[in-house]
Amino acid sequence: MSIQYSVDPEVTPELTDGLLRLWADVTNAGGAVGYVPPVVPEEIREVCAGHLAQVAAGEAHLVLGTDAAGDPAALAFVHRNSHRLMRHWVGLYRVMVHPSLQGTGEGRRLMAACEETARSAEGIRAIRLTCRGGLGLERFYESCGYKEVGRTPEAIRVAADDFRDDVLFWRPLA
Repeated sequence: MSIQYSVDPEVTPELTDGLLRLWADVTNAGGAVGYVPPVVPEEIREVCAGHLAQVAAGEAHLVLGTDAAGDPAALAFVHRNSHRLMRHWVGLYRVMVHPSLQGTGEGRRLMAACEETARSAEGIRAIRLTCRGGLGLERFYESCGYKEVGRTPEAIRVAADDFRDDVLFWRPLA
């Protein structure tokens, strides 16, 4: 399956619905993208709308991978940092690839597209991202050139008795 990447496509109601379906599919397959299963697309709408509003305002970019049918298959949000002392780096949020594409190299292609998007902005020297510990994501991000630079133990609560570390990564671009 050939996934095509674009940055900041036109956001239509159909695209939004596709993003919500992708997000729910990833979550329900165990993906760590802000929710825990089970979830339905409508539960994600408000958070997704917030990210899309930032894209519309020029504060973030939507890096989108679509399949041959034009359906969302991978996505991430590259957010500009508004703090005057931190405008030299961007944050990477909601990195996800459809579960059917896990292990195909599509995650690396998505990360490369995000890096290219970050590099295209003037003055950006690094990318920062966080991930939920306990899922093996650390190895993936490290293999993409990110370095773990911090960890907050048990900062993420996914169930009454299930706490995960919040892991901070940094990827220099310069």
